[in-house]
Amino acid sequence: MVSAGAGPFVVTDPAHGGRWTSLSVGGGGNGEGGGGGEGGGREWLWFRDEPRRAGVRPGDAFADAGGLEECVPTIRGTPDHGDAWLRVWRRLGDGASEAVDCPDFRLVRQITTDAARTVVDYRLSAAPGYRFLWAAHALLELSGQARALMAEGAAVRLYPDGGARWLPGRWPTVAGVPLDRLGPADGTAMGAVVETDQVSVRDGADELCLSVEAEGQPVSVALWRNLGGFPEDAPYRSIGVEPMLGRVFDLAHAEETDAACVPASGEVRWRLTLSVRQHS
Repeated sequence: MVSAGAGPFVVTDPAHGGRWTSLSVGGGGNGEGGGGGEGGGREWLWFRDEPRRAGVRPGDAFADAGGLEECVPTIRGTPDHGDAWLRVWRRLGDGASEAVDCPDFRLVRQITTDAARTVVDYRLSAAPGYRFLWAAHALLELSGQARALMAEGAAVRLYPDGGARWLPGRWPTVAGVPLDRLGPADGTAMGAVVETDQVSVRDGADELCLSVEAEGQPVSVALWRNLGGFPEDAPYRSIGVEPMLGRVFDLAHAEETDAACVPASGEVRWRLTLSVRQHS
C-alpha cells in the first residue's frame, strides 16, 4: 500500500546562500536555519560539519555542509557550485518569496506547501541570450539500501572521474555500474546526468518524489553518488539527487542545447515539486 502524506516542510537560511536546512515530513525541521514547525517525522537532508560554510564569500571554493544548495549558473567549474549559494538572499514582502542578486542575474523563488506537496516556483531575470545551469543540489540522508527510481531506459551521461569526459548509457546501469543503488560505501564516487524530469528516492518504507518542469528549457536529474570515494584525503559518503535545468555539470562544457537560455522576455520560469509517500 502506498499513501500520500502532507508536503515536506522546508526551512531555508537566506543569510547563508538561501540554503535549505531542513526537508522534513510532519512539519519537523532541524532548526539550523532558525525555523521549523511543530511535530516530528523524517529529515531527508544530510549534513556534515564544515566550519567554512558560515563565512563563505563570493569566489570561495565550495564548502560542503550538506542540506540543499541552489547551484546557478553552473554546478562544477567556475564559480564553484555557482554564484548564488555564497551570497546573502533576502525575504521579500510577501513572506513566501526569497531573492538573490548576482552580477549577471537575479533569482527569485517562492515556496508553498499544502496537504499533498511542496512547490517551489523560480524566476531568473537576465539579459536575453544569457545561458545558465541550475540544480537543486540536495544531499540526502539515506541508508545503504536506498534506491533512486527514474524512467527505465532514459539517456544517461556518466562522469566517472569528475572531469568533463562522460560515457553515454541508459538508466539504470551504465558501464556495469548500477546507478540506482545508493550505498553502502564502497570507495567510489561518480556523477551522472539523466535525461528525465522526475526522480523518486525509496528508502525502506519512505519515498521522496521530485520533479522539475520548465517550458522550452532542457531539464534533467543529476546524481552524485559518493560512496566514500571523495575527497581523496578524507572521504565520506554523500548522495546528491538534483533536479536540473541543463544536461551537463559545467556550463563551460555545455553544447547549444545543454544549457537553459534566457529568451527575449528576459525571464526564465521553472517549478520544482516535492512530495512524499509511505509504503507498507
